[in-house]
Amino acid sequence: MSFTPRLLALDVDGTLVNDANDMSAEVHQTVRAAADAGLHVVISTGRSLPGVMDAARKLNVGDSIAVASNGAVVFVHDPIEVLHTVTFDAREAVKLLLEHVPDAAVAVEEIGVGYRINKPFPDGEINGRMTVQTIDELVADPVTRVIIRSPESSAEEFAAMAHALGLAGTNYFVGYTAWLDLAPEGVSKASGLQIVTDRLGLTADDVLAIGDGDNDVEMLKWAGRGVAMGQAPVAVQEVADDVTETIDNDGAAREIARYL
Repeated sequence: MSFTPRLLALDVDGTLVNDANDMSAEVHQTVRAAADAGLHVVISTGRSLPGVMDAARKLNVGDSIAVASNGAVVFVHDPIEVLHTVTFDAREAVKLLLEHVPDAAVAVEEIGVGYRINKPFPDGEINGRMTVQTIDELVADPVTRVIIRSPESSAEEFAAMAHALGLAGTNYFVGYTAWLDLAPEGVSKASGLQIVTDRLGLTADDVLAIGDGDNDVEMLKWAGRGVAMGQAPVAVQEVADDVTETIDNDGAAREIARYL
């Protein structure tokens, strides 16, 4: 293969860590080897800043740059310095969604701190400091990200609902469960990574991106080489240049090792 990556854009959940938030020794060692070989290692995730730092500490590859909140936040670490944010007015989208799922849990990101929420989320799904507020308070000002969570609904129901509503002015990503991420229109991991490559003097052609979720589609299509994890939904695999092994079989490590 003639492709030679200069930057690794790595999703976290389902790519670097499993459902228990555990990273295998092989993934850790392979990513460390890539960093030691001079490749830029960029975490690119739907997680908020504290969740990114949890993954970064597991990797332990030193100072780096990261894309958080599905591209709405770009920052360097460590120490942490936020370089770029994009916000949007979420009031109308949240109002429309709650007309259909009135009992949903809603969370609004507070960059580097945690979330403001209307009610508790299932344990371990979001992290950082939690502040309870009313819905009106949550979306009174522009935000980088809103999460809508309804354990009683299915991912398919959420996807159909979001599509039917249109959600003008927003981009949205549906998780494996009834989890809907709202982001500013035009914002995705790809747009966040464009900020990163511009800063580093690179282009999309220099990027090897690996991911497994609906929110990775834009990134996989944008990168010079986009690789889907083996357990990724068919729709994600179809937009990728290739498909590697599953998270349980260290798929990310196997792909990265091809270039070391």
